[in-house]
Amino acid sequence: MMDRTATEQNMAETQNIEYKSSWRDEYLKWICGFANAQGGTLFIGKDDIGNIVGIENSKKLMEDLPNKITTILGIIADVNLHKTSQGGYIEITVEPQPNPVNYKGEYHFRSAVQSRNLKVRL
Repeated sequence: MMDRTATEQNMAETQNIEYKSSWRDEYLKWICGFANAQGGTLFIGKDDIGNIVGIENSKKLMEDLPNKITTILGIIADVNLHKTSQGGYIEITVEPQPNPVNYKGEYHFRSAVQSRNLKVRL
């Protein structure tokens, strides 16, 4: 069986994969974008090409992130901590949602390797 971390390293960001070296609450936009598109995975603790850089305060993030995602976006995402010899990283897997998801009143959509803000007219 191949080492999971070896298969995830050195992969470019795609429509369904985004890497961030540390967490910022604004990344909820990316999660929103995945939910409104085909779903996807956000990795926290990896550089832009997928190399593990490690993450600080992983215990607090593992407590906070599922609650923030549910409270702010109204969805449930799969949030997992992975520990490797290079350091730990968090994997947030988002399934496509049947109804539009908004982040602070804005609707984002993942297209190519970007999260785009959709303008909605009421």
